[in-house]
Amino acid sequence: MSSFLSRRRVLTTGAGAALGLGAAGAPATSASASPATASRRATGREESRTLDELYRAALKEGGKLVVYAGGDTPTQQDGTKAAFKARFPDIDLTLIVDYSKYHDVRVDNQFATNTLVPDVVQLQTLQDFVRWNRQGRLLHYKPAGFSKVYDAFKDPQGAWVATGAIAFSFMYGTAAVGSDAPRNPLDLIDPKWKGKIASSYPHDDDAVLYLYALYAQKYGWEWVAKLAAQDVRFARGSNSPGDAVFAGQKAIGIGTAGSAVPSLSSPAKFVIADGHPFMSWGQRMAILKQARNSTAAKLFLNWQLSAESQQNSFNGWSVRTDITPPAGLKPLWEYPDAHLDGFPKFMADRAEVERWKQTFALYFGEVKGDPTPGSLGLHPGA
Repeated sequence: MSSFLSRRRVLTTGAGAALGLGAAGAPATSASASPATASRRATGREESRTLDELYRAALKEGGKLVVYAGGDTPTQQDGTKAAFKARFPDIDLTLIVDYSKYHDVRVDNQFATNTLVPDVVQLQTLQDFVRWNRQGRLLHYKPAGFSKVYDAFKDPQGAWVATGAIAFSFMYGTAAVGSDAPRNPLDLIDPKWKGKIASSYPHDDDAVLYLYALYAQKYGWEWVAKLAAQDVRFARGSNSPGDAVFAGQKAIGIGTAGSAVPSLSSPAKFVIADGHPFMSWGQRMAILKQARNSTAAKLFLNWQLSAESQQNSFNGWSVRTDITPPAGLKPLWEYPDAHLDGFPKFMADRAEVERWKQTFALYFGEVKGDPTPGSLGLHPGA
C-alpha cells in the first residue's frame, strides 16, 4: 500500500520510465443539506492564513497531531516526519504507517466504538474517501493552493485532496541487465529473466493489482501464465521489488514506485514505455470531522500542498498544475498510458477487485508472509 517512499532511494531510479460498523451511526449526508449550505461548501474559500499563523494557532490548540498514512514499512514516512518537525518543531506529530486496507477498516471500527485516534488520513484506498464523505465523516476544507491542484486530484467541495502523485511500473538494475535491458512488460516473460524477477503480490495491494490487471488486459492471460512460469519471487509490500533490485538480489522488480526523472548515474531504471501500460494515482488526504486537533491537521495539509513541498516530491511529480516538473518529465496526467482516471473507478468496484485478486491467486499462489509494517492492532497512535 504505497504512500510516499524514501526520497533518497526513489530519486536514484531514472526513467525509460469491524467493516461497515461505522456507517450505521453516521450522520446524514449533504443530500439533506439546504441549497445555501451546499452553496457555501461548493464555493468555500481557500485557507488565507500563512503556515506560521497556522502553526501558532495549532500550538494554542494543544500542539498535537496524529496521521494515519498508507505505506509498506514503519519507517517509510520518517522523511516526511523529519521535514515537518524541522519546520514546526513544537508540534507533537505521531505518524503511523500501515497498509491502507488496514487503516481504513481500523478507522471504521474506531468510528463504531467512538475511539477515533487520527486527525488526518492519507490513504491509497480512494473509494473510502467517497464513502466517508457521503457519511459526513470528512471536514470540508480547502488548503492554500487548492485551486492549483489538478481537478481529478481533489473533491470540489474540499472533502479530500491528493497531496502526492504516485506511479507504479517495473524497474531493473542497470548493472544486472547490462546492455540487454527489458524495454517494456512484454520483455519480462523472456526465459532469460527466469529466477531474476521480484514482485509484490498483486492480490495483496490494490495498486499493484490494477497494474497487473492492465497487463492482463493488454497482453492477455497467456502473458500472465508465462510470467507465472518465470519463478518470480513474490513478497508483501510494494517496497519489496525495489528493495530487491537495489540490493542486487534480483535484476527486475515489478509492482513498485519509482522516479521517472532521467539519471545516467542511477543503479536502477524505472520503466515507462510509450504504448505500454503503467498505473498512477493521487494519494488522497483528508481531515476527519471528529479530529481532536483540527488546526494542526490544517497545518499539515497546507504544508503538504505548499509549493515548497510539492517541488521536493519524491519522484518529481506534483499534484499542482503550477509546478513545473524536472527536465525530461511531464505532469503525470499527460501520460496516456498512466491510466490515471482508471484507478479510482477500479477501486470503486469492490466485487471486480475481488475477482481480480482471486484470479491472480490461482496463477501466483496465495499471499504469504507477515505484513511489512507489522501488526499494529486497533488503536495505534493512541
